Amino acid sequence: MSAEPKVAHDGRSSQASTSGEKPSLTDIVRGFGVLLGPTLVLDLFVVAGTLAVVTGRGFDRRKGAARLLRPLALLGAAFPWAYAFVIRPWHLRWGATGEEVDKPLPGDDLVPEPGIESTRAITVEAPAGKVWPWLAQVGQDRGGFYSYEWLENLAGAQMHNADRVHPEWQHRDVGEIVFLHPAIGPKVAAFEPGTAMVLEGWGVFAVEPIDEHSTRVILRSRTPRRLGVLLYYLLTIEIPHFVMERRMLKGIKERAEKGRNP
Repeated sequence: MSAEPKVAHDGRSSQASTSGEKPSLTDIVRGFGVLLGPTLVLDLFVVAGTLAVVTGRGFDRRKGAARLLRPLALLGAAFPWAYAFVIRPWHLRWGATGEEVDKPLPGDDLVPEPGIESTRAITVEAPAGKVWPWLAQVGQDRGGFYSYEWLENLAGAQMHNADRVHPEWQHRDVGEIVFLHPAIGPKVAAFEPGTAMVLEGWGVFAVEPIDEHSTRVILRSRTPRRLGVLLYYLLTIEIPHFVMERRMLKGIKERAEKGRNP
């Protein structure tokens, strides 16, 4: 008689899911559509606005439509400058102190000269020992990423964010895949219990105690100086990356501070 999998209080099976399955064409198209669709629309909006301003077509007073489109054209043309000099510097170091941005972290040696680097952080009013378990169990087939589950699932991720710590999900082996989707995910480059987990192609998830009652959670990502950097910037993938990562930090904070740990 086969043993039935135990089901946790949050509805997740304690056994591993079927992550690692080969994605269908529909899954691939849907995933890229959700990831790149909004950013491509934004890119087109910027290009159209810039062309309208440069050519003056958006300012022909003889055309009534121009009066309505003029503010949009100006906004589209101004967005790249506002993003480059105001929005981007802010989100690349969201929540992080100057010291945290400059300090070395585990995994930095994997990309010693990054083309793009982000360091984001949040303070959690809970001891490090109560915060780390939430980070240790991240993964599509485990505790999720505590971010916008509905958006991840729109891309076919089949994500389910855990609402409690699972003891059976507290360890990762070097080389093990942390799934972002049932078919893909980065490999673990380093796993230091209670301190840090480094993922290839993503960066480090680090936990640093402030005192006995509060903790800093730091996420750092590094992108090599290759063609990927240009595509990453032109497709503005770093915008959805920031949105999801910020929500992840807040999700960890909410869970650890609510004291749902067993």
